[in-house]
Amino acid sequence: MHASSNSVPGVVVAGLRGGSGKTIISLGIAAAWKRKHIRISPFKKGPDYIDAGWLSLAAGRPCYNLDTFLCTPEVVRDSFLSHSQESDMALVEGNRGLYDGIDTDGSTSTAELAKLLNLPVLLVLDCTKSTRTMAALVLGCQQFDPKIRIIGAILNQVAGKRHQGKVTTNMEQFCKIPVFGAIPKLHSDDFPERHMGLVTSAEHRSSVQALDAVCDMANAHIDLDRLYDAVVHDCRSAGITHTKDAAFSRPISTSVPVKHSHQKVTIGVIKDSAFQFYYPDNLEALEKMGAHIEFISPLKQERLPRMDALYMGGGFPETHAPQLTENRSFRDHLKRQACDGLPIYSECGGLIFLGQSICLGGREYAMSGILPIWFGLSLKPQGHGYTRVKVVNKNPFFSVGEVLKGHEFRYSKILKIEYQEPDMAFAMERGKGILDKKDGFHKYNTFGTYTHIHALGSVSWAPSLVNLARAYKAR
Repeated sequence: MHASSNSVPGVVVAGLRGGSGKTIISLGIAAAWKRKHIRISPFKKGPDYIDAGWLSLAAGRPCYNLDTFLCTPEVVRDSFLSHSQESDMALVEGNRGLYDGIDTDGSTSTAELAKLLNLPVLLVLDCTKSTRTMAALVLGCQQFDPKIRIIGAILNQVAGKRHQGKVTTNMEQFCKIPVFGAIPKLHSDDFPERHMGLVTSAEHRSSVQALDAVCDMANAHIDLDRLYDAVVHDCRSAGITHTKDAAFSRPISTSVPVKHSHQKVTIGVIKDSAFQFYYPDNLEALEKMGAHIEFISPLKQERLPRMDALYMGGGFPETHAPQLTENRSFRDHLKRQACDGLPIYSECGGLIFLGQSICLGGREYAMSGILPIWFGLSLKPQGHGYTRVKVVNKNPFFSVGEVLKGHEFRYSKILKIEYQEPDMAFAMERGKGILDKKDGFHKYNTFGTYTHIHALGSVSWAPSLVNLARAYKAR
């Protein structure tokens, strides 16, 4: 069932809204195809880390994010073409509803991504208490933008065979598309949800068993062979021949000169069940600039190994607060290294770990004590969505006047902060930031921000961190 060697067919899995079940169904399809020895290249539309982590586990290879807000369309397309090589099928999970975006043009929508990549769309439909109306909704999607190729649907939350039959008949009669499967109402704990969506694959106690469960679900309720053949046929009819090209391995374009590019440096990356929000592109960008990556865990190690810089991504330090607090040896060593000038770049959860403490349920848990910020946790999101920041103050990582795009998604809040105006590098043109539309707290060579950036969109970040690492090593 392998695709021909000179082309990579693909499909975009989309819904009519968020929460329609496309993540679970995407995981089931990817895992089931992998079980059939089909090589899957997984992608996640948008800035999501959690779904991407599960898709990576399901497909057995890295999942790359495709985001036309964070990166230019040309960069997104190149990323897709590059990372879908050496596979039989590309599977892109959309986000929100098919046509949802940040503007009325839908420029950042799943639909526009499907058109950019010239891929067909598979719709996941939540059929709860609905039959014929589902056909009306899909017909509206077909007519809203005739350039979108909807090749079929998978029904979700189906009450029984009678319900499935009614929806299927209406879909085939009015929309002229096949129904590839129908998922019954599932009552399962395989994918428990938390305040930021699905629990991360790194934290799930039985992630392999959970994927086995959705794989079995897909095999039982989806005609996987018929779906595969339909995707391949559509892509061939559309003239898709995603052949290899030297341009796909082009170097990262950056205006920041990389100093002494022959000199290797070691950059530590905090990565465990507490901190695991990293774009593969970010780590690969550092490696392309000449860095060796070494993964570190404050949950398991007592001190930092020898390194020239440290990168701390997001995650859930709040769910691991007792363990992080108990490891005083690591926290103290991290603070000493920061005071000594070790370049440290942190995002969101990493920012919290650099702070003084986090208060949970009336109890205060000590963090690293590097930045004078005291954190708490809210029941509602405190920052959610895309960000655009302008660099307004001198700092170790970015040039004044530079504009960066990113995103923030946090439930943590600032209980107390001590800072002077120059301590905050960013002015928020879009988004909330740390406080009062400011973000990018910096001290020593340490930088903490709520804004997550993508290295292919914020092209100065990787060379800046590597340059700082080389300067620290030379010192």
